[in-house]
Amino acid sequence: MINIGIYDEHKIMARGLQMILSQISDFDVIFFTDSKAKLNECIKNRSLHVLVINMHDTSIRNMNLIIQLSLANPKTKLLIVSYDNSEETILKIVKSKAKGFLGRDASQRDLIEAIYTLRNGFDYFNNSINQVVLNQYIHDYDTDPVKQNDIGNLSERQIEILKLWGKSYSNQEIADELFISVRTVESHKNHIMQKLKLKSTVDLVKFSIKNNIIEI
Repeated sequence: MINIGIYDEHKIMARGLQMILSQISDFDVIFFTDSKAKLNECIKNRSLHVLVINMHDTSIRNMNLIIQLSLANPKTKLLIVSYDNSEETILKIVKSKAKGFLGRDASQRDLIEAIYTLRNGFDYFNNSINQVVLNQYIHDYDTDPVKQNDIGNLSERQIEILKLWGKSYSNQEIADELFISVRTVESHKNHIMQKLKLKSTVDLVKFSIKNNIIEI
């Protein structure tokens, strides 16, 4: 049996995916939830093979969620379903370390095939993007791992900002929380990236998790 979890902020959509997948004899949908707060608890202490996430946008909040889930649950393959199948969206999802993607042109058959493919240890990206370009991108990304930088390079204020950012606070929310300007928040984030010699916010999230700045 392939153990499957489903997360969708829209409860009716989560229920619809659950009904579709439950019809397959090899699939066991062990939970479906529309609550981000309950998601980690649903996964905890369960042997979950595939987590299907119906993602409605590629906000920093959602990208952080995918990264954190993939790092916290390396044995669980993340399959992202999204109406937006632009190249920019797909590349964001690849960088987030999700193992599968289905765009708006995907069918029910594609969904089932994707789950089987992920369970067999392979990535699944349907015809939303040229496979050669995708494979090259994955290769380039995987051969440039995050360096182990010294957390001691960061000030207490910069660590405060990272913690709030890891909780999906916007720049404005961070500024309000710390009684500073949005421009100061942006400046701190740029200095953090420079100090740690990181190239992307994905790398920054990974660094923060590995150094226990962001709690999973």
